[in-house]
Amino acid sequence: MLEEEKIINLKRELIEYATLVEGMIEKSIKGLLRKEKALLIEVIETDEPKANDLEIKLDEMCTIMVAQYQPKAKVLRTILMILKINNDLERMADHSVNIAERSLLLIERPQLKLLDDIQKLAEVTKSMLSDSINSFVNEDVKLAKEVCERDNVVDESRDKITMRLIDIMCSDCSTIEPSLHLLIIARNLERIADLSTNFAEDVIFMVKGKVIKHQREEL
Repeated sequence: MLEEEKIINLKRELIEYATLVEGMIEKSIKGLLRKEKALLIEVIETDEPKANDLEIKLDEMCTIMVAQYQPKAKVLRTILMILKINNDLERMADHSVNIAERSLLLIERPQLKLLDDIQKLAEVTKSMLSDSINSFVNEDVKLAKEVCERDNVVDESRDKITMRLIDIMCSDCSTIEPSLHLLIIARNLERIADLSTNFAEDVIFMVKGKVIKHQREEL
């Protein structure tokens, strides 16, 4: 019973961390689209330190639980996956900060026409993280697989944005700098989507004990 309570506490901490990261993504994109500098600064100066603290706390909780209880089977898989997801969330938080930093530079410049495409890419990316969290909470393998399948949508959207920005830069050299910032934002969103896919794959391993990495065709 005590072991089960510890797992519940670990999951609760992970959900808190994931929710914070989800909010960082939301604020970094909203700050860009609405030119709200305060939101972007909040991501960098307030949310990032919170994310770092949560990452360290969760890592320590997992390490202590393994040392104290020497868990086996699904409990051990759950702890190992929480450790891995914890690391992925830390990287997502870093990507969110990168987006906020680039956005701070972009909002001082004339807007490019591709912000709608960036918004659409961000919406798919956020939905992947949100659904990954829900699949983890509910141990929902079906939803986790759906997240994995959505990764191709993000890749296609990133490629479309990249090609359009290349055309824009070729036709007007004054757009090169803001275009490069947008390219980096799109790349960071794509990386968050990749990490959300990893998150979903970890859920499948946690529940089923099945590794699906490099085996997407079986989905």
